[in-house]
Parts: sequence; C-alpha cells; structure tokens
Amino acid sequence: MNSAAELPLKSDFSWPIYRGENRTDGFEKEETHVLQLMRRRLQGEQREGGFTLIELMVVVLIIAILIAIAIPTFLGARQRAQNRAAQSSLRNALTAAKTIYTDSQTYVSATAVAMESVEPSLSYVATGTASTSQNEVSVNNSAAGVFAAAAMSASGTCYWIKEDVSAGTTYGSTTTAANCTGTAAAGAAAQAWT
Repeated sequence: MNSAAELPLKSDFSWPIYRGENRTDGFEKEETHVLQLMRRRLQGEQREGGFTLIELMVVVLIIAILIAIAIPTFLGARQRAQNRAAQSSLRNALTAAKTIYTDSQTYVSATAVAMESVEPSLSYVATGTASTSQNEVSVNNSAAGVFAAAAMSASGTCYWIKEDVSAGTTYGSTTTAANCTGTAAAGAAAQAWT
C-alpha cells in the first residue's frame, strides 16, 4: 500500500459537500455561511450594513465634547447679554436726564416721575431705593450739576452711571444688591464698566 499507484487520485477522492455558495479559488468545495462571511472580510469585500458599538460610542463621545464646549460659552454669552441690558437701561436713563437738564439747566428736576415722562420704557425709583431689575433704574438727582443712576442686571451685578456737568461721565459696578441705589451710584469713578 506504499506504492504511488495505491494512493487515490484527486478525481477519485470525494470532497465533503457543504451548504453555501461555491468558492472562487479553484476548489470545488462549498462553504458554510460563516466561512463565506470570514472569507469576504479577509478579501476586503463590503461588510453587512449597520454600525458597530465602537462607532456608536465614538459618535456619543464627539457629541459630549461639543456639548461640554458649547454650554459654558452659551452661559457666558447669556451673562454678558444680561449685563449689557442693564448698562443700556442706564444709558437710556442718562439720555432722559440730559433731556430734562437741557430744559431746566439742573438735574434736580430729573425726578423719577419726570424721567418716566421722558423715557417711559423704563421704570424709576427714588434715590435711596435699590433697583431690582435691569429695567428699573434708581436715580439720584440731589445736586444741580450731578446725576447718578443704578440698575441691577439679571446676572446679579449692579451697574452705576454718574454724569457730572464739570467732570463728564463715570461708571461703576457692584455685586452687593443693597448698594444698587442712586445714592451709591454717586460714587462711580471708573472711566468704563468692567
């Protein structure tokens, strides 16, 4: 049985038959579905549709990073907008006070009632009363040549503005709500809001 004549030839050998499609590498053997998928992957053929768990987790990670960047930026922009609204109210109040000053040549006439008739979009409170919102302005009209006002921002910062006929306009701010009055605003000494 050791002779070459006794060995079966390729055509004499019966290959086992498997379900699936025929191989394209020259062999007549059929493959199972799992083997077909493995062969396709190894040969670089297109894989079946769908996303892997890793791909989904990478997308979730990217979205989380974008949210982590966007939220602080949004909150910072919101606070700046609230502060600018209070500052805008003070500028409008100063314009109304200057209008009254032009008519009477004194800021003493710029009372809360008189200011509301000139600039009705804002509400005004007396000198010692604290402002509680960006549209409520506490005025100080105690001196003929000096007008001061305060307005509380929704972010919790109180802004002051002071107009002195001889020295010009000065600004200030505080985070103490009790100091958000026209009286405290008379102490504003900065050249700009910070």
